[in-house]
Amino acid sequence: MKVVKLIKLLIGVVAAVLLCSIVGTYVKDYYNAYQQEYTSTETNPGRDVVIEIPEKASAREIASILKKNGLIQFEGAFVKRLKNSEYRGRLQSGTFTLNTGMNTLDMMKVMSPTVEANQPIDQLVIPEGFTVDQIAVRCEKQGICTKQEFLNAVRSVTATDFPYLNDIPAGANVRYKLEGYLFPATYDIYPDTTAKSLVEWMLRTFDNYYTEELREQAEAMGYSSYDVVTRASMIERECKVPEERAIVAGVINNRLKKDMMLQVDPTVLYPLTEGMYDQTSVSYEDLEIDSPYNTYKYTGLPVGPICNPGLACIKAALYPEEHNYLYYHTDNEELGTHVFTETYEEHIDTQNGEE
Repeated sequence: MKVVKLIKLLIGVVAAVLLCSIVGTYVKDYYNAYQQEYTSTETNPGRDVVIEIPEKASAREIASILKKNGLIQFEGAFVKRLKNSEYRGRLQSGTFTLNTGMNTLDMMKVMSPTVEANQPIDQLVIPEGFTVDQIAVRCEKQGICTKQEFLNAVRSVTATDFPYLNDIPAGANVRYKLEGYLFPATYDIYPDTTAKSLVEWMLRTFDNYYTEELREQAEAMGYSSYDVVTRASMIERECKVPEERAIVAGVINNRLKKDMMLQVDPTVLYPLTEGMYDQTSVSYEDLEIDSPYNTYKYTGLPVGPICNPGLACIKAALYPEEHNYLYYHTDNEELGTHVFTETYEEHIDTQNGEE
């Protein structure tokens, strides 16, 4: 009996080893095939296949059509490659002739017939310091999309698409979660540009400019990307003179260290004007607006960014000037320059014109 049991045990062990070997080989082969389809740039002999892509088909629906027609093996590999390629958002509906020997990039090129020949029909200029609302209004004025379509696109983006958006605090009581991340730049507008593709382009541009060096500096200072764009947004709305950006960043740091209210006027104007900044000054009554953005009413940073800052102000927030200034006020409205002081008495004296 012991011999029989031993033989059965040995048979079981051998079977298990063989099964593991078979599974391991299968997994390895599957992985290699997936990677080959995801990365291949080769074109091989094959047969032509005519496919029909319906209007508004998603990337996954297109991938499913390709697989059903024997053009690809892995839908996930196609979708992933499309997302990271120049053809993202540009696949067209219609009838296309593909070939089983094509790599997936070549297939995308065929299904994007306007990518190379397509010429911009307009340009959207987003200045540093523009808000989500101001961008939406400009898009509508230029006929790119309606204001509401742009705002809907802003609200539809999730951290799944752009992982750095995970830095936004959960449940943050903000006007728009993407405020601060829509990078100011000049964007070419094509016939097929949509509100969603435009918003995603702005977010990718932020990701491109917010380099590894800047991310490491933020980490060294204990800042998330959300902290950085929040600080930078105040600097952007406060400073007209480039040389003063790092100084203002230092003032913000000094006041936060002393648990002083920041008292930055644009943090009042942002909620007061619903992001339009069509009011240039604040009254004492305005300072009482009950908003988590209002740094005259609440200590610490505002609940979130008050505009979309440019690269220079992002760098100023990350590389602030070290000094003892706690106060500043405008001394030349036309130039936008400020006088910086260390004490409240000096602040009052310089406002009154005393030396």
